[in-house]
Amino acid sequence: MSESMFKEVETLYEKMVETRRYLHQYPELSFQETETAAYIADTYEALGIPFQKNVGGNGVIATIQGGRPGRTVALRADFDALPIQEENTHLPYRSRNDGVMHACGHDGHTAELLGLAEAVWKYKEELPGTMVLVHQPAEEITPGGAKPLLETGALDHVDAVFGTHLWTNTEYGTIETARGPFMAGADAFEIKIKGKGGHGAQPHQTKDAIVIASDIVASLQQVVARRVDPLKTAVVTVGTIQAGKAFNIIADQAELSGTVRTFEPEVQETIREEMERITRGICEAAGADYHFSYNIGYPPVINHENEADLVLKEAPHADSSLSTREVDPSMAGEDFSYYLQKKPGAFYFTGAKLPEHDFPHHHPKFDFDERAMLHGAKTLLQVFLSYQHKYSS
Repeated sequence: MSESMFKEVETLYEKMVETRRYLHQYPELSFQETETAAYIADTYEALGIPFQKNVGGNGVIATIQGGRPGRTVALRADFDALPIQEENTHLPYRSRNDGVMHACGHDGHTAELLGLAEAVWKYKEELPGTMVLVHQPAEEITPGGAKPLLETGALDHVDAVFGTHLWTNTEYGTIETARGPFMAGADAFEIKIKGKGGHGAQPHQTKDAIVIASDIVASLQQVVARRVDPLKTAVVTVGTIQAGKAFNIIADQAELSGTVRTFEPEVQETIREEMERITRGICEAAGADYHFSYNIGYPPVINHENEADLVLKEAPHADSSLSTREVDPSMAGEDFSYYLQKKPGAFYFTGAKLPEHDFPHHHPKFDFDERAMLHGAKTLLQVFLSYQHKYSS
């Protein structure tokens, strides 16, 4: 039975590529993915697979009820894009939407899940349990799409949830995950400084917002180095500085923004407190005013040990060319974390590195090895079937 499903997935590879390339040409930003959601819904309608649309926003959830008894397992793919102007101008399937690009592989996630659904639907009478195919919008921007989708209760009946991310940091043919912490919590901060501007030749009459901002940036580097237990993991990154309008004018205002990555709530709170203390102290010393805001984003992705173990042990059975390895956690963030707070499950990376194409996720020249979509679809199927075997027998 299962061999027929895997072979069917393989026969649909070219269709997955066609789907991925179509979606790549017409990307949509988070919370705006109406046409993409319609495309997904139309695909399920054409196949005759039952589905719900507009779940928690633009979400689409399809359900394949197997002909044999078993558990209900959800498989998730996201489908939003990023505000990036694509620079892969040589690609015939480059983005047609100005300033918007699938620069993280979500087009591939959607294509592989649709391909898997079509393959399984053909053999649904032989399928154990129920497969729930979750197409989630808005992963890229907090508060994200996972939380409102879950709040609808659409997955309350699910026993477990799995997901994978095409990962260009990892070699093609390799599956990576971890038992426990796998991806970091991702927060954002903003610091606004109000000083006193003036002539560039008369700095003594000003409160230079750029100098103050520079002191803050330098001092923030000490938070992780000197205030966080060295056996813990954290990142504080200042991503933007906006200040000044002319070379000979001392700026009266400056704005900083950035991200904090942590795994543990106590580390997160220590960093938040220290950042504000540093900002307050430097601004008070300079006689400037400030506004500090700290926005808690996605929680860390904490895989459940049994489910992650299942991925590591069973994924290679999907394809003889595959290998798995347990890795250290990534400091990248993912709203798949919300699923794992409610249900047992695991998230894993599917290696999709293109040879001699060293452009990371979120880069305007990002691309991935499309063959990895087949690995993504087949490992999701393998994990689904292995879970049924382990917990339904």
